[in-house]
Amino acid sequence: MSERSGDQSFVKKLLALVLAFGPGIFAIGYTIGTGSVTSMIVAGSTYGMELLWVLMLSCVFSGLLIYVYGNYALLTGETALYAFKKHLKGGKIIAILIILGITFGQWNSLMGILGITANIIFEILAINFPDLRGIEYKTVLLIAIGIIVVMYGLLLIGKYTFFEKVLVIFVTIMGLSFLISLFMVYPLPMDVLKGLVPSVPQVPGGKMMVAAFVGTTMAAATFLSRPLFVQGKGWTRSHLKRQKKDAITAAVLVFIISASIMAVASGALFYQGQPVTKVLDMVQVLEPIAGKFALTLFVFGTLSAGLSSIFPCLLIAPILLADFQSGTLDTNSRQFRIITAVACLFALIVPVFGANPIEMQILSQVFNVFVLPLVIVGIILLINNKKLMRGNPTHVLVNAGLVGALFFSVVISYNGVMALIEFF
Repeated sequence: MSERSGDQSFVKKLLALVLAFGPGIFAIGYTIGTGSVTSMIVAGSTYGMELLWVLMLSCVFSGLLIYVYGNYALLTGETALYAFKKHLKGGKIIAILIILGITFGQWNSLMGILGITANIIFEILAINFPDLRGIEYKTVLLIAIGIIVVMYGLLLIGKYTFFEKVLVIFVTIMGLSFLISLFMVYPLPMDVLKGLVPSVPQVPGGKMMVAAFVGTTMAAATFLSRPLFVQGKGWTRSHLKRQKKDAITAAVLVFIISASIMAVASGALFYQGQPVTKVLDMVQVLEPIAGKFALTLFVFGTLSAGLSSIFPCLLIAPILLADFQSGTLDTNSRQFRIITAVACLFALIVPVFGANPIEMQILSQVFNVFVLPLVIVGIILLINNKKLMRGNPTHVLVNAGLVGALFFSVVISYNGVMALIEFF
């Protein structure tokens, strides 16, 4: 009896720990979706661990920006785009450009995410019901419609705390799935160390992959939405330390989960000379190498990554618009319902036309890097405004980190332009 109660107590503690996770859960939801999974799989299977340094730098800068945007909100009570519009010269135009750029990138990503997620569910069903292969297009489309209708329904009935709990479930399943897979299939330790040395694969698509890595890991949507999610959590100036810890935890988890996906792809496929360009290719080749259990875990992880990203991607446009208008998000407003409905219809474009969503995913991640410099410059100007910060000067190391992030984002944006020129 005592043993059973001890087990129950452990489960309750574990559940409480998971549910105690703060707004950083949205950072993971925005960052690790099927687009990120696709990028990590393609990189791991094609280049091994060579791009690990890009992932690490992106996560370091991402964690810093999440922290800084959260701190600004707690110290001033203002959200990001509203502050840009109010305090920066030309801030209104900058904010509008950021809204358009991020919405374009996230909605394009949403199409790919829904397409891949629907295809994964179809593959699972087809294993048990082979006759579905004859009506693949219709089945995938119906699955996609079903997913987006359910997600839209959850958005209409939910508040911040509800959104957070849904994401916690998806992200926990995703993280555990990929981490357990890593214990079964892993790369050579020496290759992991070499991956921390900066280099760009001198092959077709190498530049594109570097830009996609940064676009998916150092996502501007993550930072800009942070103030609203911090508000939704009910945090105040008294939660500054907790906000910092939450930002660090989010960045560390993004790195661990993303690196695990890359490492599984590298360990399973790179050494066999089997580069893949699709999540479903990974699913098909992983089974003979790692077994059915690892395959099942990887499928569940990828599925959870897709579902955890659909939610934040649908939220991004109304979040940014609400931020720009007043700094407050009303999930019961007519504006919120209309914009999320349009996003849902937009998400169905890839499934309706039966297109391959993989290239769209990679391209959408590349487009995400172009608004990064604007987002970083904006917050540097705000946090160094003494009047706004009310006797809370920004530490010199934080400023140095932000300058480093700005330089990194400009270099990657240039790299992204070159990659797009080569692609088209």
